[in-house]
Order: sequence, then C-alpha cells, then structure tokens
Amino acid sequence: MSAHNIVIGVDVGGTKVSVAALTGLRTGDPLVRPTQRDSADALIDQIVEQVTQTAAGATPAAVGVGVPSVVEFATGRARSSVNVPLQDVPLRMVLSERLGVPVFVDNDATVAALAEAHDDQARLDVRTLVMFTVGTGVGGGIVIDGHSYRGATGAAGEVGHTLVGIDERIPPPTRFPQVGSLESLAAGHVLDRLARDAAREHPGSALGRLLAEHGAVAGPDAVSAAMAGDAVAIDCVAILGRRLGVGVANAINTFDPQVVAIGGGVSSAGELLVGPARAVAREYVLPGVGTATEIRVARSGPQAGVRGAALLARSELRHQNGEAR
Repeated sequence: MSAHNIVIGVDVGGTKVSVAALTGLRTGDPLVRPTQRDSADALIDQIVEQVTQTAAGATPAAVGVGVPSVVEFATGRARSSVNVPLQDVPLRMVLSERLGVPVFVDNDATVAALAEAHDDQARLDVRTLVMFTVGTGVGGGIVIDGHSYRGATGAAGEVGHTLVGIDERIPPPTRFPQVGSLESLAAGHVLDRLARDAAREHPGSALGRLLAEHGAVAGPDAVSAAMAGDAVAIDCVAILGRRLGVGVANAINTFDPQVVAIGGGVSSAGELLVGPARAVAREYVLPGVGTATEIRVARSGPQAGVRGAALLARSELRHQNGEAR
C-alpha cells in the first residue's frame, strides 16, 4: 500500500462518533458527532455520512471501525454490544457494501491499544502493551509482539470484567458488570456517583457549589474541579484511580507488558487518576514481575480510538496485500 493512500478510522462510542483520515503518517482532525442510538440503521447511516464527509471526494483504501462491542473479527459482527445498538449486526459486511471499500471492525479498546503501541508518526514503538479505557465503562486492549491480541473468538481484552473486589463470600453471578468487577467499581458512571455523594457531603466544595447552582453534578465535573485543585474532587478521582490500580496489577501479573496505558474520557484527569493507580498497582504486583512496565496516561488522548481504527485499516489492508503490517 502506498504511503499516500488514505485510510479512515471510525471510533464509535456511547456518546459520540469520531471519524478521521490517516494520510501517510498524519492523522487529520477528527469529525465528531453525537452518537445516533435510536437504531442500528440510524447509527450505520451516521457512520456512512461521516466517512463520506471525511473522505472529501477521495476514495479511501480502507476503513477501520472501533465499536464498544465483543466483535467476531473475521466477519466484523458485533456478538454483543453495550451503549450502542449493534447487537448481532454484521457491521463489516453492511459498511463494506455501503461504502464500496474494504472495512475492518474491531473492539474500540483493542484499536485504542493499537494506537498506543505506535508513536505520533504511526510507527510501532511498543511491542507489548495493555490498554485500559475508562469512560462510560472500562474497556481494554492487548498488543503482543506488535499485533492486536484478540483471543480465540475476538473477545480478548475485556479487562473491565475482571473481578477486583470480591471478598471470601463470592456473590452470585448477576448481569454484567458483575458485582466486584473493575467496571462496576471504576467506570465513569461510578465517578458520577462519587461526585454526587461528595457534593452533598461537602456543600462548600467546588462540586457542592456546582450542585447548588445547577441541581446536578457528574464525573466530568469532578475531573474539571480536580484539575482546578479542589481537594474533594481530587479525592473522588483518586478513589477511582486506586480501584483501577488493582486491575492494572492483574494485567501486569498476567502479561508483564512494556506499557500499561490508561485512556478514555476519565484519563483527562492525568496523574490525578494515574498516580493513585500506579501506586496501588505496584503494591499488588508480584515481586520480580513488571519491573520494566511503564504505567502512563494514553499519549493519544481522546484520539486513541480513531487513530487506532485507522491503523487497523492500514495494517489489515497491508496484510491482505501480502505486505508486512
């Protein structure tokens, strides 16, 4: 594939769809729209429209799509899906027919992990990496020997559903996220609750004032207030970070990666989130394991998903053409 061919990445999230073109080594500014969640057809129409607009009259060589779903990679079918209406939708086939170009579909956190394994010039520079995406839920992706690891059925990397908080009385299995899972304890919706509780308990804090003024407060408010130095908000973010750290320790004990990257919307809190996660993770990692592991904020920031989706398209197209990925 020529370095000048355009590939397009699509990052489908529960609240927004982001689409950007990768031309050579440069990812363009993403086109972002609120997610159409009324039906699968409405969401597919939205993806097609945004890809067409981003292509700006050019024909992309391929399109990569990251979705918050368990994806059967060979067919691009969403076997299960959260936050978006894609359950059992053969997304790869439908989008290929609508767009007239090859389309590759993968889990959103898996493609974000692929982005984190590449530098800002789209060159692979981390060969073993585990990604945590902390947003509406907690997702994950794994890169081994420079390639996305998907497991036997495409479902590998569901780190949000590892159990991190179970005591000696194992609770009965319930609907997902299970009680005691990382997602049940450290996702963005949990920060919403922590922020509301803190605002009620500390009416003089920044969160308390926001609650009094607007009648509501949520996780993004906690992140903003924490970044501005509010002690109560900092503590809310730190609680989430410490819980996340147990999940990070599990990943290090399992994979001994070069990098654990923490992304997703909540990662905009930076070291206020990652610092507590790092400290707890180090306490729970087996001595001698993870001695070369860097735990850091995802360097791609909010563009990790869309960059990774574009890199997925480039990698798979090269593989189809018999080139090195």
